[in-house]
Amino acid sequence: MKALSLLHGIRYVDSFFPAGGFAYSSGLEAAVQRGAVKDSQGFALYVEDFFQSGLGRREAVAVARAWQGARGKGREAQEADQELDAMMTGRESRQASKQMGRQVLRGALVDEDASPVVREYLREVEAGRAAGHLAVALGLVLGEAGWTREQTVTAFLYQQSVGFVSASLKLLPIGQREGQRLLASWAPMISRLSRQAVADTAMTAWTPVQDIYAMKHSRLASRLFRS
Repeated sequence: MKALSLLHGIRYVDSFFPAGGFAYSSGLEAAVQRGAVKDSQGFALYVEDFFQSGLGRREAVAVARAWQGARGKGREAQEADQELDAMMTGRESRQASKQMGRQVLRGALVDEDASPVVREYLREVEAGRAAGHLAVALGLVLGEAGWTREQTVTAFLYQQSVGFVSASLKLLPIGQREGQRLLASWAPMISRLSRQAVADTAMTAWTPVQDIYAMKHSRLASRLFRS
């Protein structure tokens, strides 16, 4: 990857980018409050199961398929967006994904020479003709930035893992050093899931535990996060 392509794309997965990911815990807050996740070990199991049974087999595949949209096959992105929207049963999780995706697309238009593909897709999203999920938005903008398909999927999964660790620092007795240890330990899993997502064409997911806690989040007595 050329340095300029790296710089054009890396800001979208940086925690500094204003996509709003810091406001969401993807059900982790409810799992902690209900006692399902109590420490670093339980947190690692929660995240690893979610990645291997959900994010790595559904959203990661959506990223790979949306990446094709940046190669002139816009229909790939729209179909992945529609399928992902139908598969996300939890209202809060679905809304969070769409909110962050819209912010990514809007952020891509800051550049005067922004991609016509991304510009057109944002119009579809704002007109209500496309959902604009985060996975699809990142697939488009990183593809347009010149990243390979596997690099794009890897970046998405890494961004998600960082989001979980960031939330865990506020919810659990986990320090920054332990958070970095977990990120390092997940690297092989992220690499493997990225390769599989690139080769796959079907989105699948089975994450009942995480889905249930995400649905319970709105009924918590006190909340730090929006999901």
